[in-house]
Amino acid sequence: MPHKTGKKLVLVGGGHAHMQTLAAIGNFVRRGHSVTVVAPSPYHYYSGMGPGMLGGTYQPEDIRFATQQQVEKLGGTFVLGRVTRIDPVAGEVELADGGRIPYDVVSCNAGSQVPTSLPITAAEGEGVPIFTVKPIERLWEARQQLLALAIEGPPKVAVIGGGPSAVEIAGNTWRLLREAGHQRPCIRIFAGRKLMGRASEEVRRRVNASLARRHIEVVEPGRVQEIHDGRVVIEGRNNNCKADFIFLAQGIRPAPIFADSGLPVGPDGGLLVNEYLHCPGKSQIFGGGDCIYFEPQPLDKVGVYAVRQNPVLRHNLLAALEGGELRTFAPGGDYLLIYNLGDDTGVLQKRWLIFGGRLAFRIKDYIDRRFMRRFQQHA
Repeated sequence: MPHKTGKKLVLVGGGHAHMQTLAAIGNFVRRGHSVTVVAPSPYHYYSGMGPGMLGGTYQPEDIRFATQQQVEKLGGTFVLGRVTRIDPVAGEVELADGGRIPYDVVSCNAGSQVPTSLPITAAEGEGVPIFTVKPIERLWEARQQLLALAIEGPPKVAVIGGGPSAVEIAGNTWRLLREAGHQRPCIRIFAGRKLMGRASEEVRRRVNASLARRHIEVVEPGRVQEIHDGRVVIEGRNNNCKADFIFLAQGIRPAPIFADSGLPVGPDGGLLVNEYLHCPGKSQIFGGGDCIYFEPQPLDKVGVYAVRQNPVLRHNLLAALEGGELRTFAPGGDYLLIYNLGDDTGVLQKRWLIFGGRLAFRIKDYIDRRFMRRFQQHA
């Protein structure tokens, strides 16, 4: 039944932690509340399938949710824009174009971004394409540019970063260039101190074996100092490596929205939230996914936590609007990790169980496609 005093809910971003809330917009509206969703794109792309889109396993429509269509279909308002600041005193979010949207309750699922502090210089006419691995939708543009370069000859591709994202991008670039006719693509991963340094030795062994088998070179140790005229310059080394195309995959950080707003943040700049997924002292501000710092315990930047936050966030947003009791979020135990190596194989890890090969990728593909079908059907 309609709530006697309808209030304004604003969702910043349409990411994984907001999926159940987006699907429940009709319920919020029927209870008398307005729901406004602000996002920089009409679509939300699933990051777990992004490298596969680069490699050609998936098309863009396979890995995205029609956020605007879903919001408007269920009676909400969609605003195409980017939030730059939250004003908790005025109860407004501020957009990059200067617009302001009032709220009674706001929830942030603004995702993360790749730091771009690496010095990049280029002489006139000598710049090379440089893509960060986020936003995910730009990987489709990267694919088109790489295919165009491949027509002229085998491009030299550099991937800067040492984590799972760098591995998946390199492996799927290998797939793309092989299908473009280059039997031995030139791909280098500049991994910093150690490739997959946070993974177990068995996972690292399997990943390195896969890369070596396909002649994907791993440069380690060595910190990238700068990119200069299309060359990757390694700190402390006289030689540098020419590249025709560069991916930046040096980890992710929350957007600076929260620090710029003067809100409580964690060491990584993410919105500080407590066990209720709301910002301490700012009870009208909630958040989930990569953009938060969970005060009870640091969480890895993996999608499984955003998915687990869904029901708690959906419940607590309605409770905050109507004065109900909040639920606590428990992160849960171990989670499944599967890396897409780009050649229809993967590496799977769950606790002590580790294996690689085609079965690992087939499991990942099945789980990802099932996840997409579940939420795409609401659009």
